Amino acid sequence: MSRLEALKEVKRIVVKVGTSSLTYPNGTMHFSQMEKLVRQLAELTHQGYEVVLVTSGAIGAGIGLMNLNEKPKTVADKQAIAAIGQLHLMHLYQKFFSEYGKHIGQILLSKDDILNKKRSQNARNTIDSLIAYSTIPIINENDAVVVDEIKVGDNDTLSAYVSQLIHADLLILLSDIDGLYTDNPRTNTTAIKLDEVDVISSEILALAKGSGSSLGTGGMSTKLSAAQIATKAGTDMIIANSFEPQVLTRIMAGETLGTWFKSNLGEWEVKIRKRGDDTLD
Repeated sequence: MSRLEALKEVKRIVVKVGTSSLTYPNGTMHFSQMEKLVRQLAELTHQGYEVVLVTSGAIGAGIGLMNLNEKPKTVADKQAIAAIGQLHLMHLYQKFFSEYGKHIGQILLSKDDILNKKRSQNARNTIDSLIAYSTIPIINENDAVVVDEIKVGDNDTLSAYVSQLIHADLLILLSDIDGLYTDNPRTNTTAIKLDEVDVISSEILALAKGSGSSLGTGGMSTKLSAAQIATKAGTDMIIANSFEPQVLTRIMAGETLGTWFKSNLGEWEVKIRKRGDDTLD
């Protein structure tokens, strides 16, 4: 199946946006970039898609708001800055989405909310209900209170778990890079971008190099881990550059942007998952 054919089957989309896509390097919020993202998400809902946003940026927003020079070192300081930044981040999302007539609902999760059967069912029901109310769920890890033992750790992985949880058809990871390359394109100008990946092999995993921005927690390694989780659950995944003009609307129109990771479940298995049978391994 081609990418265009696969996109025609998409109804429910999870979009993850990284810290580097929402803030400047000094931590202050990138208002124009955030507004562009919100406009595209609103347009997708107007086209009939069900959209869930997994957002980074709480700690980055807190760092900028408090005029700090770097990310805090201690757990308590990180959690305090996350609490400050999360409020600021959601205020901005509410402001921008309201300009396009959209309501939002915030959900803060931990690893236990994903892995515990009863709590994950509750989370899924809440997300489904928000979508039924034509509201866009905005999800982040509960950074203000979680500790390492119950922490997912990065929002690439969290978005993959969320995609699995709600049986999303497509996960789009927005970052500051155009996709998966054969080498680091920032240091090797001959690196080639892969338009699609059929199987996440050891050779593909070996392509993950480098790390995220100084304010973020993810890099290509976490994105490939997310791809493994999503595709195993029957969700296609695309890594794309958030700074590409109209990136979301162009992706959904079938333009070959980013790198497409194909679901490795058979068509019948995906249909079983969509009916709510989570027993497949």
